[in-house]
Amino acid sequence: MYAPIRMPGPLFDEIASGDGSPEAIAFLVRGERSRRLLLLREILDRFDADPAILGPLDAQAIWPVLEAAATRAPEPVDALLLTPQVGSWLAHTLRRLHGSASGPPLWADAGQVAAVALAAAVHAGTDAELTLPARGTAVSLPALGMVRLPGPDDGAFRAVRAAVSGGTLSVRTGDGPDTVVVRPLTEPESAHWLPVHRLPTGPGTRTVQLDDLDPYRDLDEPIAPGRLGPDELRAWQGLFRDAVAVLRSGGTGPGGLRPDEISRIVPWRAKDGGAELPVPSEGLSASTGDAFGSMVIARPPDGLALAETLVHEFQHSKLGALLHLFPLLDDDRTECHYAPWRADPRHLPGLLHGAYAFVGVTGFWRGRVGDPAADAGGRASFLFALRRLQTRMVLRTLATRARFTEPGLRLVTRLSETVDGWLAEPLDPAAVARARAAAVSHRVEWRLRNLRCGEDDRSTLIKALRSGAGPVPGGEPLVAPEPVRGYWQDDRVRLYRRGECRAGSSPSADELLVAGDPEAARAAYTEQLRGSGPLDPHALAGWLLAHAELHPRERRLLARPERFAALLEKSSPGTWTRTAHWLAGSSAAR
Repeated sequence: MYAPIRMPGPLFDEIASGDGSPEAIAFLVRGERSRRLLLLREILDRFDADPAILGPLDAQAIWPVLEAAATRAPEPVDALLLTPQVGSWLAHTLRRLHGSASGPPLWADAGQVAAVALAAAVHAGTDAELTLPARGTAVSLPALGMVRLPGPDDGAFRAVRAAVSGGTLSVRTGDGPDTVVVRPLTEPESAHWLPVHRLPTGPGTRTVQLDDLDPYRDLDEPIAPGRLGPDELRAWQGLFRDAVAVLRSGGTGPGGLRPDEISRIVPWRAKDGGAELPVPSEGLSASTGDAFGSMVIARPPDGLALAETLVHEFQHSKLGALLHLFPLLDDDRTECHYAPWRADPRHLPGLLHGAYAFVGVTGFWRGRVGDPAADAGGRASFLFALRRLQTRMVLRTLATRARFTEPGLRLVTRLSETVDGWLAEPLDPAAVARARAAAVSHRVEWRLRNLRCGEDDRSTLIKALRSGAGPVPGGEPLVAPEPVRGYWQDDRVRLYRRGECRAGSSPSADELLVAGDPEAARAAYTEQLRGSGPLDPHALAGWLLAHAELHPRERRLLARPERFAALLEKSSPGTWTRTAHWLAGSSAAR
């Protein structure tokens, strides 16, 4: 009889603060193990109730194979069940059985349970014979690799017979006598065997998978194998080696990460997803709570960027595992909230995930302030200053808008304590000023792109302006309809990080603003905004930022820039300064 899992308060507080000692991470892994066993039990119960789900596979033969392997070698089989490949497959298959996901023929998705059982037999050294699903010429063994069968690959799903004896796997190809024989635990890559790539994390520590084979390596639906070419593989190996060095040189606490706690990296390629992405492929990364310690990453430019991404995504894994143990908040998932690291509005659960991830990112850059390699040109100082401001803003939104459970409130309280402590730490004043300006810039442009005044508010404002009355308070803004919104890149933040214009070139409006010439910047933005088409939100945000520099008492315009935008739709640039004075309630308007 299993006892309920009870998380000790000190371990919860460690995770809640953004940190995670080996003991705390081990507890989360223990919770993930229990969850995986529950999901596996539900799937096996479904197969017992309806063996037809598995189509040409033998439902009755699978559990004895898995049970025999677990009895003989419980630790390796436990480790297999905790792999990201098995976690993603379990969750996807249950979604298929519940009718909330799509994929290949259901028997092929569900039949991956036979591959899990056979992989367990390989690890345990037990004998077994099962029927497995194959996609074309590919037979996948989770966390081990892929058997490649001879013949043309038509991509069709079919059943193949496989046997394991003493760690040797034999797969019969079709109805003929030909058989592919491999030793998955020791055999190098060959024409018929592609092992999962392994990335070393250091002497005496476990390796990290670089997975380009498993059908369940993406976030949801299965995808075909996509073996990395030799050059791409070497690039990833070098990047990971550099990232490990960066992580080893950092401290402990929030933002620290022990590289061997990562389970898997999945290299993202454009053909792995749809042609249209909500974000650019540069810097893309993602993870799912179904695959603890796994992350999909587009190849970054250097080891420092990869190290930051690993910290970011592992934070998501930690919070995902905590959410499997505790309900944290109740929300209707309405997407209307500002997240400084996103181009679009977010719901409160997404905001909580972002805040938790960026506590880790903030701590990562904090640990590199003063590092000659990471802080060249004040990069780490600027990013630490920027992320602590932005993360604290989101934590305030959560504290005032979310309906938390008791554990959820404790989590946000501990996160806030972490960030408040960082806000009290002294930094280069110039870096802090540029970070504050960058944070305001992003928020202003985000509001212009994602929010708008309601028609009643807009009409009331226009009437007051035309009549000479003072501006009236407005109601809550509306989220702009979906076609109006879209991805945008915050280009000004890169200039704020550099803090200077390019030498020998005619400065742009953004460069003039960042370099401290708001008068020239506002004139340049005005020229960009002339014309009959829709106002460019980036240029309009820049105009308002420059105006607020020239008239510091009118910075209140930056809090609700969508109100200013509502007044400009039928006015000429020559009237904008006077309109801004009026909306800010400035004496200059008179």
